[in-house]
Amino acid sequence: MKPTNTDPRILSIAAEVAKSPEQNVPIILLNLKEIINSTPIGSSELKKIKQDIYCYDLIQYCLLVLSQDCSRIQGGWSTISQLTQILSHCCVGLEPGEDAEEFYSELLPSAAEKFLVLGRRLQSCFINAAKGEEKDELLHVFQIVTDSLFWLLGGHVQLVQKVLQSDHFLHLLQTDDVQIGSTVMTMLQNILHINSGDLFRIEEKNLHSILDEVVFKLLSTPSPVIRRTATKLLLLLAESHQEILILLRLSACYKGLRSLLNKQEAGTEFSQELRQLLDLLSPKVYQEVEEQKLHKAACVIQAYWKGFQTRKRIKKLPSAVMTLQRSFRAKRTKILLNLNRQKEEEDQRLQLQLQRQRAMRLSRELRLSMLEIVHPGQVEKHNQELEEKSALIIQKHWKGYRERKNFQQQKPSLMEYKAAVTLQRAVLKFLAKCRKKKKLFTPWQGLQGLTDARRVELKEQVDDYVRRHPSSQMSDVASKELHAQAQERLQHYFMGRALEERAQQHREALMAQISTNIEQLIRAPSLKEAEGREPELFISRSRPVAAKAKQAHLTTLKHIQAPWWKKLGEEPGEEIDVPKDELSVELGSLFIGGTKPP
Repeated sequence: MKPTNTDPRILSIAAEVAKSPEQNVPIILLNLKEIINSTPIGSSELKKIKQDIYCYDLIQYCLLVLSQDCSRIQGGWSTISQLTQILSHCCVGLEPGEDAEEFYSELLPSAAEKFLVLGRRLQSCFINAAKGEEKDELLHVFQIVTDSLFWLLGGHVQLVQKVLQSDHFLHLLQTDDVQIGSTVMTMLQNILHINSGDLFRIEEKNLHSILDEVVFKLLSTPSPVIRRTATKLLLLLAESHQEILILLRLSACYKGLRSLLNKQEAGTEFSQELRQLLDLLSPKVYQEVEEQKLHKAACVIQAYWKGFQTRKRIKKLPSAVMTLQRSFRAKRTKILLNLNRQKEEEDQRLQLQLQRQRAMRLSRELRLSMLEIVHPGQVEKHNQELEEKSALIIQKHWKGYRERKNFQQQKPSLMEYKAAVTLQRAVLKFLAKCRKKKKLFTPWQGLQGLTDARRVELKEQVDDYVRRHPSSQMSDVASKELHAQAQERLQHYFMGRALEERAQQHREALMAQISTNIEQLIRAPSLKEAEGREPELFISRSRPVAAKAKQAHLTTLKHIQAPWWKKLGEEPGEEIDVPKDELSVELGSLFIGGTKPP
């Protein structure tokens, strides 16, 4: 349902979007930014504008534009960044009304996913960019997209869990670029400031992946910006959630984290945050002793295991050398065989070429000798015969090649046909065998309901019928008489059938006439509305019908003209008899349609 009192600027933008071609839609949608910026923040007017934008499907158009290729959009990444700002500002603070379920379950998750996909595309373009100005522009656009995503998550906290579980977000976090990685980790830090409780609602696998990436960037990245951001983020996680702090202390995955952090350079800009993190990760004395014991035990186990593996490899070394020599010799033999085979094939090719040349030379010599022998007048005839023979040989070879090719193409269908015939034969044999078994093993049950007394009765009836109707041969005269009788009856039947057909046609014509009259009467206007000669069109051609209509009319008139005291004993539906003389007098002056006066 479209809202009332809609801003005319939004109506014009919606009309232009509906009428304009696809390539002009992004530029038209940029006009929404001016409308949103010109409205005071937090006012009821801004809420009404956002509702109008949503009701006219302009937010959906923004989502469709963000899913397109950037090279096809006028303005490129600049247009995309402005559309993300428009989309995030329109979705935050919007009251969808009746379409709340569709808005919260479909549109918002789709918008967050589109922002993450845009971030991935910008990341790949930033990494592949060669010029510094292009990189600065792409980085600026990437920051705008992350800010728009953070603004959207700040207005709809329920999307934080979906974003943290997304594979696109994890790929953005795993980048090696300093600026992109710093921006993504800053956004993650801001998200956790908004709602850090959703971190434990995601899957354990995704949580470990995020922690592993933050710890990796803290320990292995040379950039101080990344290390400072990773330190702040890890400190925020450890201070906010006791479970993460326990995981960083006791988990085997982060066993050497504290010792590696102690080796970090002192006097850096983030030394204070690093010291706070070390204080949080510092265990008690007995925990340190336990860790040392476990470390020594692990070293002993590793030493024994490495020694075992080394001795095992040394024992297998002779056999490995033999296997290596065997495989090398086999490979060398194979290479020599291939070389010999290629040499033999080359020799055969040369021999075939020499044979063709000799055969060509002999054929030409034979032709020259034949030309010397043949009479000069027969040379043309001889050449024509040679050409015909050559043409026949060429046709023969070509037809053979074509038929072989067609046979190879039809071979799969022939195999399928043979397979189908084989299957059909097997199935028919199986069915015949089943029917045969069924007949063999099915016992004869006899005739049901036929007793000996009934058999005697039926036999008597058959004998009586045979006795009363003895078989006799008919003579020629009797056959002719019977044939004449049959012809006479057949003629009588055909004549009667013709009369019946004419009568049936007459009945059908009458029924059609009656139907036509009924339709005309139904469609006829009332007597008050009738004009001219319209009433004469509905005069009946049947005398009984006209008489009955006249009788009903006279009865109605007599009943209307009678005094009131004569109507006292009458019933409402009772008919009044009319004398026949009055009826005949009246009928004398009645015109019956389709008849002539006497």
